[in-house]
Amino acid sequence: MEKRLLTTLLHKNIKITRTTLLISAIVALLSVKTHAQNIKEVPPDSISYAGSLYQKVSSKPKYPRVVGYLSFILPLETLQDGKLNGNFTHHTATIGFPVGVNVLYSDHFGFSYEFTPTIKASGGSSKTSNLLFDPGTMFRFDHGFTIITRLAFETSGRYGFTPVFNQVYARTKAVNYFVALSLPNRFGNADPYSLGLNFQLGFAFN
Repeated sequence: MEKRLLTTLLHKNIKITRTTLLISAIVALLSVKTHAQNIKEVPPDSISYAGSLYQKVSSKPKYPRVVGYLSFILPLETLQDGKLNGNFTHHTATIGFPVGVNVLYSDHFGFSYEFTPTIKASGGSSKTSNLLFDPGTMFRFDHGFTIITRLAFETSGRYGFTPVFNQVYARTKAVNYFVALSLPNRFGNADPYSLGLNFQLGFAFN
């Protein structure tokens, strides 16, 4: 008799314990769900101060903005009068040193003023052979890509225009490093029309 009573009480305690655990689990789940609903999604650039939420304001560049740059340029190939002539041939080499100022009016537009002295080495001697002034409009795109349409005026008597395709490939706090390919189109000075391909490497100050 006592054994049967003990068994019955044990089963009741087990049922009560199971019921208590089940109720506790349900309450915990409801509590977690309510807490999750109370969590607000906030922008990653926001901060909390004194119980209030503030969003950081990203500083935008002020325009117009003036930046200077230094570079060197190598004429790779020139097509003139049906003949293709390369640099570093016939014991002759030419290198230019473009320096200039870019006036940036927005994230998408600017104007560039550039001067390029050219040094020509041939036959064991070298000299400054030409000075080029080539201002132009800048069409700025995302990811540091810029197309520049330049006019060209040379002290050698040649003139024309030069489309430039410029890409920033590295950025630091002080300078931006860029690489460019240009296609100089030249006329005048009693010489045939010429089309060139130039490679330019340099950096612009921030």
